[in-house]
This record gives sequence, C-alpha cells and structure tokens, in this order.
Amino acid sequence: MPENGEGSVAALSLTSSTVDEITVIRVDGVLDATTREQFADYLSMAGADLILDLAGVTFMDSRALGLIVHHWQTSLSSGSRFALIGVEYSKSKVMWITGLAQRLPLYDTLDDALAAIG
Repeated sequence: MPENGEGSVAALSLTSSTVDEITVIRVDGVLDATTREQFADYLSMAGADLILDLAGVTFMDSRALGLIVHHWQTSLSSGSRFALIGVEYSKSKVMWITGLAQRLPLYDTLDDALAAIG
C-alpha cells in the first residue's frame, strides 16, 4: 500500500504545453474519484482555449466526464476553443454510454483538432 498519497500521484499524470496559443493538457492514467480533485485543480489553471489529450487515459468515470463537459460548456458560452483528442472507447466508455461522444468535439490527433478549431 503506498504511503503519503503516492498512489494517487502515480495514478494520474498531467502535463501541459501551448500550441498556437491553445493550452494542450496531456492526461495519463486514471480519471476517477481518486484523481478528480487533482484533475479539477489542473483544469482550473488552464487557459480559456483548451485541448485535452486523453490518449494516455486508462479509465474514465462519470465524475471526470462531468468536469470535461463543464469545461466544454464554459468554452461554448464564452466563445473559446475546446477539443478532445485521442479518446478511446475502451478506456472512456462513459462518453458513449451517456451519448456525449456524439456531441463533444472529438478528434483523432492534435493536428486534426487544430485544423478544426484553430
């Protein structure tokens, strides 16, 4: 059993970069109740224009999806750019179960997302 919160740190890794003035956050690991606060805090520091790279996600629950949807809705209402890339059904089934996969701006690659929202 990990001590001093090491387990939650290892469960989720978040890194960011900027491409064409858009914040790109790469998510690696588990997005669930144990990492929700870490994910929410990181998203709150992102700029208005945001691309989430979910290719490294190993599992996503409905709470994490709720955070993503909140940021998507905020971007729609403020006229900001928002996209998700690298989403895999097997690791993010909750997007399809809820029907949101048909509504969220999903792209295969960063280049595809930049071409669409840039």
